[in-house]
Amino acid sequence: MKTGRILITCLSLVVCCLSIFPGTAFSQVVTLENFESPDEEQFPKGWDGSRSTITAREAYAIHREGGTAFLKGKGANQRVYTKNIDWDPRTHPILTWRWRLHVVPEKAKFLAAVFANLDTDLMFIPVSTKYVWSGTKAKGSVTDGGLFGAAEVVVRSGAQPVGEWVEETVNAYKDFKEIHQHEPAERAWGLSLQSGPGVEIDFGSIAVRAE
Repeated sequence: MKTGRILITCLSLVVCCLSIFPGTAFSQVVTLENFESPDEEQFPKGWDGSRSTITAREAYAIHREGGTAFLKGKGANQRVYTKNIDWDPRTHPILTWRWRLHVVPEKAKFLAAVFANLDTDLMFIPVSTKYVWSGTKAKGSVTDGGLFGAAEVVVRSGAQPVGEWVEETVNAYKDFKEIHQHEPAERAWGLSLQSGPGVEIDFGSIAVRAE
């Protein structure tokens, strides 16, 4: 009987704490993709090519190194995307990812990009912010995507470093509102990745977190 009363008291305290501090059950960091789930051809499950699935599978493949999985893009002429990953950009506005450059053609202008697709338009086309590693444009440069393109934000400039993982951190929610001039959808549409023509680059784990 005494044990029962103690148990009820403990449960009441837990409920009370959760009502006072709702954030205690809130995950601060959410991994969107870690490339731990390849299909039989080492292509990430749930992903597809923007133009052709066949050529996308030729250009992108999951590799492992020291127990860590990543997606390698090599000589791609299209991006790969997923619409099976969603999150709330209001609670988790900070988007982070790693990438590692290997091969860059001389005078290459576009090296790689990560697209945060936080909404869709009336035709269900993703409304995106394209975070670019540029070979020529200055870091911080913003380019309007026009009616059908993605708005570009340069997060890294130049063809260095090579062979070294570098991490990027952006406020995808803030950028979306400033660039697109409206609130995103309640749940993000997904992600897209792209390596530039002739570029070989690895994409590591992608996550979002609370601010």
